[in-house]
Amino acid sequence: MDLIADIGATNTRCALLDEKGQRVAVEFFKNALFDDLGNLLSHYLERRRVTDRPKRAALAIAAPIVGGDEIRMTNKDWAFSRAALQKRLGLQRLLVVNDFAAVAWALPDLGPADLVQVGGGSPSGRAAMAAIGPGSGLGVGAIVPAAEGWAIVSGEGGHVTLPAADREEQEVIDILRERYGHCSAERLVCGPGLVTLYGALAEMVHKQVPSGLTPPRVSALAAEGDPLARKTLSMFFSLLGNVAGNLALTVGAVGGVFVAGGIVPKLLDEFLRSQFRARFEAKGRYRHYMEKIPTYVITEPLPAFRGLRRLLGYR
Repeated sequence: MDLIADIGATNTRCALLDEKGQRVAVEFFKNALFDDLGNLLSHYLERRRVTDRPKRAALAIAAPIVGGDEIRMTNKDWAFSRAALQKRLGLQRLLVVNDFAAVAWALPDLGPADLVQVGGGSPSGRAAMAAIGPGSGLGVGAIVPAAEGWAIVSGEGGHVTLPAADREEQEVIDILRERYGHCSAERLVCGPGLVTLYGALAEMVHKQVPSGLTPPRVSALAAEGDPLARKTLSMFFSLLGNVAGNLALTVGAVGGVFVAGGIVPKLLDEFLRSQFRARFEAKGRYRHYMEKIPTYVITEPLPAFRGLRRLLGYR
């Protein structure tokens, strides 16, 4: 057996892979119920049969992976030593990758049943592909053809400076820049960013910021017809389209850009009606280039698991 886990800021998803690479014992956990990652993974493994204890593990984690032994998460107060975690779990081998590197590894294996296409375009042969996904943060990754198979481009693209495409977006960004000193893409294009965006628009319109909102509540208000919440979702998807288009240009993702994460699939109808695709294509003289690049929403609920499976050598 092998252990795989997709570790976000809010939730962790765990599973074992049998000798054929098939998932078994899939479980989801709320991170807030555990002091650290080691406790969570130990809890998961203690519930398994002794004969199913893994010797290898591959973890996808919402954290920058920049070398060295220590891993420190961005949007969760967890840090751990790779060596110490490997010893604690009794593993012979431990692989740790960024969560969107794992999603990127999955892209060559995704098919029509796992995707909903947004707009036109078609893949340009065996070419670079990129993934972007708003959840508790904003994940970004890419996969490019290599001499032997594929290679991953893993970075922290969610923390690029957020660009504005019109005056209203610029006003929102100015509010956030005044407050934080820098307005990254993740500041607005993620779950907590929905609340931040709603608050900034409320400040602009009503000169006051509401309290006690959550991302699901903003989405619910939009579904109920609240004008400010609907405007929030509209701008959210437009900003995502702008950032996704910049990502496509940066890595030459003519094989497609794939939207993952926990937010967009839950709001798919609204997303398909949004300006996401129009903003994605709105790159001036390069509109013709962008129009040919397909964009998709990943509806497969656990794409990182597919990438981790590939990393462990299963095909």
